[in-house]
Amino acid sequence: MKVILTERVNTLGNVGEIVNVSQGYGRNYLIPNRFAVLADETNTKQLKHQQKVLASKVAGEKTTATDLAKKVEGLTLEFVRRVAGTGKLFGTVNALEISKELAKQDVQVEKRLIAVGNPIKALGTFNVTAKLFDGVEASFKVNVTLDPVQAEEIKKKNEDAEKKKAAAIAAGENVSEEAAEEVKELTEEEKLKEEANKILRS
Repeated sequence: MKVILTERVNTLGNVGEIVNVSQGYGRNYLIPNRFAVLADETNTKQLKHQQKVLASKVAGEKTTATDLAKKVEGLTLEFVRRVAGTGKLFGTVNALEISKELAKQDVQVEKRLIAVGNPIKALGTFNVTAKLFDGVEASFKVNVTLDPVQAEEIKKKNEDAEKKKAAAIAAGENVSEEAAEEVKELTEEEKLKEEANKILRS
C-alpha cells in the first residue's frame, strides 16, 4: 500500500514523501501512530497544497537565517572565568552559555545550532560556528579571560613567594621546603601570572 509520511521515518524517508509499505505495517503502525496517512486522492491533493506552503515557509526561514548570519558573523563574545592551578577552567564554556551571551546582544541562536567543537576548558580565543540553516553558517569567536579578582590573588601569592625566597637567600640559608614548594607553584602558575599582569595593566 502507498502512504504519505507525516513524520520522518528513518527507514522510509522524510515528511511528505509517498512510499510503499506492507498493509500490516501501514495500517497497524504508521497510520495509527500518525507517522503517515493513506495516499488516497484526497490526501494526495492536500499533500500538493502543503508542499507549496512548505516551500514558501522554507524560503522564508532561509531568508531569516541569512539575515541572522550577518549579525553573528565576525562577533567576539567575552567570557570571564576562574581557573585551577593547571590553567584549566572550573567547568567549561558550552553552547548554552554561548547562546545566552548572544541573546544579551539581541541575537537569538538556539544552542543546538551552535557548534563549539572541542569543549572550551582553557583561557584563550576560540573559533565557533553557528549552523543556522542548510547551507547558511556564520563564524564568530569566543574569548575567555582570567577573572580580575583571581588575577590579583595570583599576583599577591607570587610576590609573597618571591619575598620569602629572597629573604632566605639574603640570610644565607637554603630555601625552606615550604618556600621551595611555593616556587614550584609559581612555575606551574607562570602562564596565569602573565595573564593576570595583562589584566592588571589594562
